[in-house]
Amino acid sequence: MNFANNTCNTTTDLQEYQHKVYAVVYSLLLLPGLLGNGLAIYVFRVYVKETKKAVVFMMNLAVADLLQLLSLPLRIYYYLYNSWPFGHPLCMICFYLKYVNMYASIYFLVCVSVRRCELIMRPLRYDASRRKSDALICACGWLLVCLGCLPFPLLRNPSSEQNSNAGDRLLNSEVGALQNGPVCFSELPMRTVSYPAAWALLIIAELLGFIIPLVLVSACTFLTAWSLRDKTEGAIADRGEKRRALKILLSCALVFLLCFAPYHVTMPLDFLVKAGALKSCSLRNTIRMCHPVTLCLASLNCSLDPIMYYFTTHEFWRRFSKPEIPESMTFSRRMSCLTGGEGQEEE
Repeated sequence: MNFANNTCNTTTDLQEYQHKVYAVVYSLLLLPGLLGNGLAIYVFRVYVKETKKAVVFMMNLAVADLLQLLSLPLRIYYYLYNSWPFGHPLCMICFYLKYVNMYASIYFLVCVSVRRCELIMRPLRYDASRRKSDALICACGWLLVCLGCLPFPLLRNPSSEQNSNAGDRLLNSEVGALQNGPVCFSELPMRTVSYPAAWALLIIAELLGFIIPLVLVSACTFLTAWSLRDKTEGAIADRGEKRRALKILLSCALVFLLCFAPYHVTMPLDFLVKAGALKSCSLRNTIRMCHPVTLCLASLNCSLDPIMYYFTTHEFWRRFSKPEIPESMTFSRRMSCLTGGEGQEEE
């Protein structure tokens, strides 16, 4: 559909385009994501107590992806039939889960990257007490993400459109031309927020949710790659071990950049559109066309993460090659840990 000559009054066509994009992408992601993350949780629950190498973080990442995937059928229904008959509370829950998944995924990708880098750079510092602390790190992460994402649903006002800003008032008034019932998700009108408060929230979201995690993932990848240049004898003499760790870190960085970077580039631009700060109708429409695509890319990680687990995590290969873990293998691994040979048994 060509929007080249559209003006600001053609928001109905833009909304129809957005609904089609969401419905198609979410439908394609649903089944592979459910199967992949369900399998990941099944595999990781077996190995979470056996290995020290970030499996607990990967399992929490799979749980975060699964939470969002479970809300996709309702989203697909809304974008196909242009109506939300399920009530406002469920709308807010689905809307909220979208952002919880995205920032929980970012948090646990960072945890995976930091842990794998730490095990390469300082392998002897990880012990049983550190393994127990991983569960605390996960719990704190969930708490911080859930609290940090509360502004997303709280800033929506379902009761009326009188509080919507000037930039989106026209869009909200024309939703009825396409909608067959109550609206939901991003089409809910925004509450009135002062510009300083809005910019403060935006800067915090960009800084804590994207820039700092990007720096951490990039630093861990660089340090692990640099360690391959060191040919001296150390605590980890197996260069294959470092290569496997680097492969996981590169996969985390790729998922991070492909899925989350585009969204965090268009998010401030979309905010400017909603705030009515952009006067050019063509620029406003272009941003409204691009933002749904980047939001779909942010959901793509639900299907990409299981692929990352399969191709980079040795636990998956061991599980598929040996359906059951023999007791003798478990005993052998425990003895290997006691004798300092764990690095040869684990990835």
